[in-house]
Amino acid sequence: MAIEQYTESLTLKEMKCELGDNGWGYVFPQGDVSDIDKIEKLLKKAGGKPPQCSLDDFSQGGNGKAKPEYIITFNDDAKTIIVVECKNSASKHSSGSELNCPRGFAVDGALYYAKFLKQEYDVIAVAVSGTTKSNMKVDAFHWQKGQDNYLPLVKAKDIILEPQNYIKLVRGEKLQKDYSLDEIRETAIEMHDCLREIKVIEAHKPIFIAGILIALSDDDFCKMYSRLPSFKSVMSSIQTAIESILKNSGIKSDRAAYIKQVFKTLQDNTKFAEIPLIQKKSIAWYVEQLEMKIKPMMDYVDSTVDALGVFYHEFIKYSGGDGSGLGIVLTPQHLTEFMCDLAGVNKNSRVIDICCGSGSFLVTAMSKMFKGANPKEAEKIRNEQLYGIEFDDGLYTLAIANMIIRQDGKSNIYKGDCFNKSIADEIKTKNANIGLINPPYSQTDKCELEFTEQLLSVLTVGGTGVVVAPMSCAIGTKFKDIRERLFKNHTLKAVFSMPDDIFYPTGTNPCVMVWEAHKPHDGSQETFFGYCKNDGFVKRKKLGRIDYYNKWSEIEKQWLKLYRNRDVVDGLSARACVDFNDEWLCEAYMKTDYSKLTQEDFQKTVNDYLAYLVKAGEVNES
Repeated sequence: MAIEQYTESLTLKEMKCELGDNGWGYVFPQGDVSDIDKIEKLLKKAGGKPPQCSLDDFSQGGNGKAKPEYIITFNDDAKTIIVVECKNSASKHSSGSELNCPRGFAVDGALYYAKFLKQEYDVIAVAVSGTTKSNMKVDAFHWQKGQDNYLPLVKAKDIILEPQNYIKLVRGEKLQKDYSLDEIRETAIEMHDCLREIKVIEAHKPIFIAGILIALSDDDFCKMYSRLPSFKSVMSSIQTAIESILKNSGIKSDRAAYIKQVFKTLQDNTKFAEIPLIQKKSIAWYVEQLEMKIKPMMDYVDSTVDALGVFYHEFIKYSGGDGSGLGIVLTPQHLTEFMCDLAGVNKNSRVIDICCGSGSFLVTAMSKMFKGANPKEAEKIRNEQLYGIEFDDGLYTLAIANMIIRQDGKSNIYKGDCFNKSIADEIKTKNANIGLINPPYSQTDKCELEFTEQLLSVLTVGGTGVVVAPMSCAIGTKFKDIRERLFKNHTLKAVFSMPDDIFYPTGTNPCVMVWEAHKPHDGSQETFFGYCKNDGFVKRKKLGRIDYYNKWSEIEKQWLKLYRNRDVVDGLSARACVDFNDEWLCEAYMKTDYSKLTQEDFQKTVNDYLAYLVKAGEVNES
């Protein structure tokens, strides 16, 4: 049988706080606020919750003092408090229109406490019912000090926010929250299933998600959408906001028209139009979910995480397969950071990604460029120092949404083919000195080294290009013509052999190449090779590869130190003079560190060899 403590624990977990001091404020359980005389007196005035009491009745309840589940105070806002009331069942959430049964229902109880507390405070009352996220009901209200009436916080319905975000919500400020893969995954699955029910086609899904996020960058839209009366008015308002934001961001009018056309098609979806705005799965629900759950993760300008890219990657997984067929092979977050660090990205860099996808490299680079930048420099970074090219309609829309949401003053994302001469010529005028790419694997008539060649061609002389590519590109038996052209024009500075499963569940064995643009390769100068097969990540069910033991930070420091010092360490690195015919991998040149070999390594080698012999029919399994 469900008990109320489960609801209380779930509430604290979703609020991402704990009992007692949280740095930003304090969480008091069960009305235990004896140190705060003003609140103590008000809770005593309220007394124990009566079975029935109208909201305009201020006579004291039962004996003693009121004991709400939690009272939350803030260090930097002594005038505002949060009161939380929990019930163990969703059936006990609200009594109905009168809200006059404070003992039996969560909403009634939360407002009962609030009507006393608002005599001295601005009160945010939160009512939570149910013991799991799937059956949970949540309502929140703002009752300002001395006012006769409260206001429902419509956008926070069925969503538990962090305490600081409740404050931001009532102030009309942008919400910010820590990156959470679990929350991204849960939201993505839920939204995908809902869109599938109303038969939204795959090509329109990324436009729908990104379009709403673009619209949410419009302050007027954010303020008004929850008060609009109909499906048609919300859809129309989204299109108007998209047009306004894209126009101000310098996006070509035909791109805005394309996105708006998708929303016009969705507006004709009768199943969608029939869902009342107050219900889950309505257009208003999608906007609220993205505004409250996903956009706050993206609004951390100092975050290197491409939350939108991760969201959409999880989103399309449930369309069948891992999304690679749709051109989505998301570059792992720690790999984008490592490549930015290899390139030496800083506030003076001018960065280009010629196949930018959802913008992962640009998001990571932007965050690193902001470090040490003053406000004027940060504005210049947004306007003039980040560029991308993307061919796919859906990914292009995700990329511009990503940049716009991060207050990109002018979204410099080009729609088109990076091999298009006019686009390439335009990019060359931007004087980009750093290029970062994860080219599409086997999805075009161009190989990955041709993307590498094109990237280097648009960089300034001496610019740095960092590319993640299949290891087949680093073996001398393939792509000889392109390899020869690359060495004739550019210098291969380093190659890192990466973990075989770094793109799990996609099965590509990658390496990372570091090039110096427009400087012919000198075969008498040594290239650095790193054997970076262990990044500390492990596979976990439903989570994929994660840094479970928090090893990555130290491992990356070691890799970067070896590269910058060009140190040769047995089993980890090597240096060698190479030409275009040679292998460009550490495995061909490094020495084995035998001191690290164990009995388990020996046994694994024997087992692997035996398995090979069995598979080849050289030995009989019996």
